[in-house]
Amino acid sequence: MYNYDTLQLFNDLSSTGSSANTASGIGVWMIIASILSIVGGILVYFLFVKGKTLPKGKFAKWLKDFLEFKIMWIEPILKVIYYIATIFVVLNSFSFLALGGTGVIMWLLTMILGPIIIRVLYEATMMFIMIWRNTRDIAKNTEKK
Repeated sequence: MYNYDTLQLFNDLSSTGSSANTASGIGVWMIIASILSIVGGILVYFLFVKGKTLPKGKFAKWLKDFLEFKIMWIEPILKVIYYIATIFVVLNSFSFLALGGTGVIMWLLTMILGPIIIRVLYEATMMFIMIWRNTRDIAKNTEKK
C-alpha cells in the first residue's frame, strides 16, 4: 500500500522545485531581455532616428517618421477608449436597477453624469494633444528657411 502522506509530500516538493526553476528562468530571461533592449534601443536611435541619410522607399520614410514621433497614435486610441468607457458606463448603470428604490436614483445619475464626466476627462486630455499640435505648427511656420 502507498503512504498517501509521503506521496503528497513528494508531489508538493516536485512542484516547488519546478516553480523555483521557472522563477529562475524568468529572472535570467529578464536580465537578457534588459541587455538586448538597451542595445537595441541605442542601435535604433543612432541608425534610424539620428541618421543623417534620408530613407529611400515609402515604408522606410514612414518608419523614420514613426520612430521620430512625427506620427501620433494617441488621438485615435483615446477616441476608442472614450467610446468604450461611455458604452461601459451606460450599460453598467443598468445594474443599479436591481437594487430597488435608491437604485433607480443611482441608475439615473449614472446614466446622466457618467457620460458627461467621461466626456470632460476626454476633452481635458485632448487639450494636451491640441496644444502639442498647435506648438508643432508654430514651430514649422517659424523655422529658418
